[in-house]
Amino acid sequence: METQLDPSKDDLPLMANTSHMLMKHYVLDLDVDFKSQIIEGSIVLFFETGSSCRKVGSSVERACHPRSDETFKIQAFELCHIPVTNASACSSKTGYNDFAVCGKGEKDTSDKNGNHSNRAQASGISSSKKCCDIENHGSEDFLLVLDCCDLCVLKVEEVDVAAVPGIEKFTRSAKLTEGSEELGNLRNQIVHELVTLPADRWEEQLYYYTCCSQAPGCGELLFTTSTWSLEIRKAGIRIPRDFPRAIRICYKTKPEGRSVTWTTDQSGRPCVYTMGSPLNNRALFPCQEPPVAMSTWQATVRAATGFVVLMSGENSAEPIQLQEGIFSWNYYVTMPMPASTFTIAVGCWIEVKRESLATEVMTNDVISLPFSKADFRLVEGGCGHLESPCRFQNPGATSQPVIPHRVFAPWCLKDLCAEILLELIPQCLSAAHATLGTHPFSRLDVLIVPSNFSSLGMASPHIIFLSQSVLPGGSHLCGTRLCHEIAHAWFGLAIGARDWTEEWISEGFATHLEDVFWAAAQQQLPCHEAREQQELKALLRWRRLRDEVQNSEEELQVLRPKKENTGETSESGASIIKHGLKAEKIFMQVHYLKGNFLLRSLARRIGEATYFTFLRKFVQKFHGQLILSQDFLYMLLEDIPEQKGYGLSVESIFQNWLDTSGIPKPLLEESRTWKEGRLAQQVTAEVAKWIQVNRRAKKGSKRKRGQDEVAFQKEFQSKIMSRLCTALHRHVRHRWCELVVKHKYAAGYSAVEKFLWEDQAMGVYLYGELMVNEDAKQQELAHKCFAAAREQMDMSSAKVVAEMLF
Repeated sequence: METQLDPSKDDLPLMANTSHMLMKHYVLDLDVDFKSQIIEGSIVLFFETGSSCRKVGSSVERACHPRSDETFKIQAFELCHIPVTNASACSSKTGYNDFAVCGKGEKDTSDKNGNHSNRAQASGISSSKKCCDIENHGSEDFLLVLDCCDLCVLKVEEVDVAAVPGIEKFTRSAKLTEGSEELGNLRNQIVHELVTLPADRWEEQLYYYTCCSQAPGCGELLFTTSTWSLEIRKAGIRIPRDFPRAIRICYKTKPEGRSVTWTTDQSGRPCVYTMGSPLNNRALFPCQEPPVAMSTWQATVRAATGFVVLMSGENSAEPIQLQEGIFSWNYYVTMPMPASTFTIAVGCWIEVKRESLATEVMTNDVISLPFSKADFRLVEGGCGHLESPCRFQNPGATSQPVIPHRVFAPWCLKDLCAEILLELIPQCLSAAHATLGTHPFSRLDVLIVPSNFSSLGMASPHIIFLSQSVLPGGSHLCGTRLCHEIAHAWFGLAIGARDWTEEWISEGFATHLEDVFWAAAQQQLPCHEAREQQELKALLRWRRLRDEVQNSEEELQVLRPKKENTGETSESGASIIKHGLKAEKIFMQVHYLKGNFLLRSLARRIGEATYFTFLRKFVQKFHGQLILSQDFLYMLLEDIPEQKGYGLSVESIFQNWLDTSGIPKPLLEESRTWKEGRLAQQVTAEVAKWIQVNRRAKKGSKRKRGQDEVAFQKEFQSKIMSRLCTALHRHVRHRWCELVVKHKYAAGYSAVEKFLWEDQAMGVYLYGELMVNEDAKQQELAHKCFAAAREQMDMSSAKVVAEMLF
């Protein structure tokens, strides 16, 4: 499979051949070294054959078992420190051998281009064109292709799972005794039995995953790396069915790797965290990036004393001291999810706690909504996701409005987080539960990430990254952003897009639901006031969408760019994400805004009570699964058939909203009514008043102004700007900085400089404002700020700003 990329389009390849081999679980065992800025260790991958190698559905169990969160109190990992018994396993650089870690003694086999292989043994393996034709059982060895970049791969080996004590229990069934004379076939059958264990045996499964991950190697595999992939083969193995199902990859990251950011927090202490899109985790560990590769995972991460390891994990890990100065953190996840959702952050974080339980807010209160909970009926037939423990079938979880949560931050932001976040989180969680029902995840960590984080927030399983930029905005800015990220627990994580190009499924839903959650969390607001605020916000979003559509490429404005080909991949499972690496695309809002307006339009047309009743049913049916736009739309119209009589159809929604660029026609019509809202009229009247005041001040402009008058005007402007500074700087610093730039208020330039350093998530657009005025002092300020921040900035942000400046 040779993937052709168009460099001018900044396309992103997904190289993994998931149709041949599908990852079901992975075990990470890593050391974090801040001195070298390298993460080093191993990953053990457990596979099943992909859909092209077996009948569809033949080995996919769709049963679902209730999950008891109480059982998660068991310290599963305390039982799993099993010594490595074979010297061929990767050895740990820190000297202890109760975990399989790669490092010491392994040779760096990279070439001058940074590619790696053990090609001295793997003669002839240079590209996946050598991959066999699985239909005809071709003459070449089968190639396993993984997504991988910016990694130094040291060794790849098959894992001898048959050597694990007690593993014989997975070889007793009658079907395993047939044709299992060869040891390789026996190992594959053991892995098959392990990955297909029923959900109610998740603890046993987790234990044996750990044991197998620490088993000795039983032969090195041939491999080579290219810019975007790691290709692995075993000599003589020509079809996926016979390829090893458990492999260990020893590797280390590179300091310049694009999946993690090495930086310092706001207190000046070192830290590292995963960045999310566009590369996701392929520069953190070799993986299968396509969403269809939904897997579970567990990880052991070691770091020096004083560091805290936070991660996507169902358990609130406690550190275990391995030796003086080294602590180990263990996490696991039993809900299958794409590898792109994995997140890790290591730093000197401080847990923010309440000083008194008396100040606890709404941890047990239930927020009520203006529609009946009796309408939130379960979908008959149970769950439709892959076999895994499920909170949606656990009565204790379904009635839990607020899940356990923790807040972590740099030391200097501890008090501010205590003041704002500790009160907001339970309110937002309770509002989300009142709207959609069961929280998909059993717990939540919220981390205030360093100032170079390129977004206001990012949601991952069990953990949310928040930018410090939302904190000075008070409860409203922080609360709405929290609601947005919490909404991703349902849309984006528990329910994901099967095709990455349909970003609106994640961001459109989260933008739409943030308003609903926040309105419910603000119970003190009467319904009509909450609706007025939403109308005004809709008008502001409409203007933002209009401006973006006028100033962006049409191709980037389409919510379903692949149209009828959405969800399709190549025969191997590989695909290309168009514009996936385009830096500007990361800062575009079109998927957020058009998606939000589509859902808002549907809710208004159907009736909000009916719409949210349906939405909860949709979550019940599709949680734990990947969807396309039509899955949502077809179920909506089938559940509410009367809408078909009003001309609402999947085809018309595609045509008007999803498959075309520009502003959707229905939105153009609706937007006219927002200008007539009471709050919008108040703002318009206030603006008109000040325009009139300004005109009166300029009435005498025909006569030549004296020096005293000019001086007075400057003094008057200075006083006004000074008062605005006092009013705005505390809560809406970005608005204050916009005014400083617009009015060339030199006394405020220091605030702009501080903002561009501390609030990089919101500062990118401000560079453009500084340059567009063509003012020498402002352009000099822009260049000065960029020079100071460039090394710390997210690469996409730095690229966009550089294009503005140079």
